[in-house]
Amino acid sequence: MLGVLFSVRMLVALLMGFSCGLPLLLTITLLQAWMKEKGVNLHVIGMMALVGLPYTMKFLWAPLFDRFTLPFLGRRRGWLLLSQVALVASIAALALTDPGKSPLLVAVTAFIVTFFSASQDIVVDAYRREDLPDEELGLGSSLYVNGYRVGMLLASGGGLILADRISFPVVYGIMALCMLPGIVTTLTAREPEVEEVPPSSLKAAVIEPLLEYFNRRDAFWMLAFILFYKVGDTMASAMTIPFYLDVGFSKTEIGAVVKLFGFWATIAGSLIGGVTMIRMGINRALWVFGFLQALSTAGFALLARTGHDIMMLSAVIGFENLSGGMGTAAFVAFMASITNKKFTATQYALLSSLMGVPRVLASAPTGYLAEGMGWSWFFIFCTVLAIPGMLLLMKFAPFFPERKE
Repeated sequence: MLGVLFSVRMLVALLMGFSCGLPLLLTITLLQAWMKEKGVNLHVIGMMALVGLPYTMKFLWAPLFDRFTLPFLGRRRGWLLLSQVALVASIAALALTDPGKSPLLVAVTAFIVTFFSASQDIVVDAYRREDLPDEELGLGSSLYVNGYRVGMLLASGGGLILADRISFPVVYGIMALCMLPGIVTTLTAREPEVEEVPPSSLKAAVIEPLLEYFNRRDAFWMLAFILFYKVGDTMASAMTIPFYLDVGFSKTEIGAVVKLFGFWATIAGSLIGGVTMIRMGINRALWVFGFLQALSTAGFALLARTGHDIMMLSAVIGFENLSGGMGTAAFVAFMASITNKKFTATQYALLSSLMGVPRVLASAPTGYLAEGMGWSWFFIFCTVLAIPGMLLLMKFAPFFPERKE
């Protein structure tokens, strides 16, 4: 166990996760703060969310990474190095813009950042699937998720703290340099050995991944599972900050408990989830962690009844983030495990894009639901929504699989 945990493969997964998590909030949280400081209209700041479209549309160019191999570093590392170098250059270019004078130029440059960031995500996901044996996917995915969260924390929390002391252009320059560990990782890591022959044409790279997936026995059930597994958890999370404020918690209490304590609970949950999956396997972990996720959502209903209580808030947040970290690690590992190594980039990009659908669509009506039901019943409703996703597991990943004679 310790040999696997401290292996080079796991270190690579952790560092690649950091490299993927860092750019995400540079075009959201940090950029919003910079634009606000420069006096940019709130409508324009809101519209800047559109620069994140490449993250949800990345399946459109993912087949290129399956079909073509660059003449250096191999099929995965070649594309990864190109994406990372372009990402460093585009983040540095963002540092040279001025939101107050030319918000359009800022938007175009930020869009380029997200394009290369999404491209890096595609290749890293494919690399992790091809580099790790099936039995190590759970732990590798949990370390990737942890690295991702640390990268996000550095970009948002670290970036904002730095921006109070130095100018935003300098902050973005520093963040561009923080991508260098990812480049070093790409240059020193091994290229995955894959027996499957890559697609012979771009047309094959687009069509064959879909045909291969939908010819599987439980293809549609697995897609439905990806849509519904975390829908209750996602809907509850969308309304937590208004809920805390309504109950009477101050912004300082929310920041201290939710952001700091919750962050480390999530990190711990991902790591515990990864280690647990080595023991029980991904499928059984989805059952156990899904149940714990639902139970943690019910904790918010309990907090709604107890009211302002810091100890209760800490317990609910700790359990929710711990179980959420475990569930996310299992979910990411599951999606990787069902991809075909011949089309890893394309299939994983499609599945991960589908995973983001509930975050947008299911979260949209949560304000109306919370207002109409009241906080307690809203969180009970979110808890019940976990049941369909759990039941779908019975179709392709029963907790007690039938033994073949």
